[in-house]
Amino acid sequence: MQSGYKLVKVASGAHSVHSLAYRETFHPVIGPVAEAEALYVRQTRLLERLRAHGGEFVMWDVGLGAAANPLTVLRAVCDRSRSADAPRNSRIRFVSFDQTVEPLKFALGHPQELEFIQGYETELQKLIQDEKVSFRREGIEVSWELHLADFPMLLASEIAKELPKPHVIMFDAFSPATNPAMWTLPLFTRLFELLDPKRPCVLPTYSRSTLLRVTLLLAGFFVGVGHATGEKEETTIAANKLEMVEEPLGRRWLQRVRRSTSAEPLREAVYRQARLSEETWEKLEAHRQWRDK
Repeated sequence: MQSGYKLVKVASGAHSVHSLAYRETFHPVIGPVAEAEALYVRQTRLLERLRAHGGEFVMWDVGLGAAANPLTVLRAVCDRSRSADAPRNSRIRFVSFDQTVEPLKFALGHPQELEFIQGYETELQKLIQDEKVSFRREGIEVSWELHLADFPMLLASEIAKELPKPHVIMFDAFSPATNPAMWTLPLFTRLFELLDPKRPCVLPTYSRSTLLRVTLLLAGFFVGVGHATGEKEETTIAANKLEMVEEPLGRRWLQRVRRSTSAEPLREAVYRQARLSEETWEKLEAHRQWRDK
């Protein structure tokens, strides 16, 4: 045990990191690598997009934690780079956000159990020390920067306008019940505002809650059913372009929202559950998603 974290074995048999302060395990059930592959590699059609992409490909990593998400993405891209149809001269830019590097420091002390760390220890140490690192792997140019800050406050600041516009947002914050500030309507509205409307961007996340999906829709995103991970039959994927969502939510889902006792978005950093207000229902029903289908 160290710095408020401990090593745990999840249901799949893989090891992960548990936060004592939040009482939550990173990537529970199937483990960090399997979850990241499902959510952030396959679901985003990442390799396909990289193959068709020219120039720098930007991925925001919201909730660095032990760095499992960007490292799993990087391994997938590097493994693919050896094949004949691999993208050539790919450049990936990770922009990670977190309030602390303590879980990453903890993970670096357990490379045997947390195998996704192996082979990247030197780069991760430099990232911790300098809050940025650049390196080359299997023909892939990687630049990685870390913003240690309160994410909602950072998004609300002028600094956020200078951040590189993402093609993918890996959204992996602790749950709304324990970390409500990361799941509010103002946060996702600001996030949507910061996107380049000409640059297709997808945002996958592990939650399938009605509250989250309503929040993303009201923030301006198109929203759909995401891939299953472990015990979760569905996750959620959002995007600024409808064509980026393979299975968009339809009007039948709206009927479920109407009945839900936990659908009204969080407008401040206090977790609560509430039915949809009439005002919110009117805004939701007027969303472009139902017209564009």
